[in-house]
Amino acid sequence: MTKITITPDCGNAPKKGFLKDFNIAFAKGDVDFIIEHVSDDIRWEIYGDQSIQGKEQFSKAINAMKNYVADEVIIHTIITHGKEASLQGEMKMTDKTYAFCDVYHFASAGSSIIKEMHSYVIETTQ
Repeated sequence: MTKITITPDCGNAPKKGFLKDFNIAFAKGDVDFIIEHVSDDIRWEIYGDQSIQGKEQFSKAINAMKNYVADEVIIHTIITHGKEASLQGEMKMTDKTYAFCDVYHFASAGSSIIKEMHSYVIETTQ
């Protein structure tokens, strides 16, 4: 079971709640939830690794990652403004820990459909 640690915040921004759920789904390998919340023309740039275009390619990438379930996810910061957001945290796996920051662009300010993601992931020594 994945342990989830989230830094407390004011809790009054709906996108913050969605991004918590989205990242928890990612950590637990909940492919259906993730794919349900991206646009057909999703663009995902994982810097230093790969560039993904479209829901079909995104689905293949997420399915390939689903077996890498985190032991613990720590969400340090979520920032939202209009149709943009970012989330910074750590994922602790059995043998490695990764620090990450994701920048999200939504279909609109009121939407929970992600059109674009930019991911920065670094393996840490901790």
